[in-house]
Amino acid sequence: METDRILLRPWRDSDAPSLFKWASDPDVGPRAGWPPHQSVEESLEVIRTVFCDATNTWAIELKETGEAIGAMGYGPSCNCKLPAHDDEPIIGYWIAKPYWNRGICTEALGLMIQHIRRMTDIKSLISGHFVDNPASGRVMEKCGFVPTGETVIDDTQYQGADRPIRVLRLKL
Repeated sequence: METDRILLRPWRDSDAPSLFKWASDPDVGPRAGWPPHQSVEESLEVIRTVFCDATNTWAIELKETGEAIGAMGYGPSCNCKLPAHDDEPIIGYWIAKPYWNRGICTEALGLMIQHIRRMTDIKSLISGHFVDNPASGRVMEKCGFVPTGETVIDDTQYQGADRPIRVLRLKL
């Protein structure tokens, strides 16, 4: 899947150094609910265990550099308390800090939604963002997600015990 600026492609073991460079930033992971990576080896393990399903989890590659600068995906659960309906995947994404506010994450999410509409019979998607990360909510809203009016507190997520999550849904 691609646009003029980006590719959504499977993660490769060779992406581990780039993943570590971006995922070790203390401003990135905690906004999405995970701790900063501590080593290239940890990033490689994430590629092999978390990002291993190439049918629904992709690296966001910036075509200009050929480097993975973020992740995009959907799946049955992220072990969080979002009020998903039966067969309603949860979407998730993040992008490296130097690429914030450039429309790349919105572009990648839109590309993934097009793919889901073409390739699956999924009827809706759900996601959420920590209320202290409103930029993530703006990405979802630009792609058609609508706030449900629900807020959940998820104490299973990294730094999530006291951080409310605003819930959004997209009907496909």
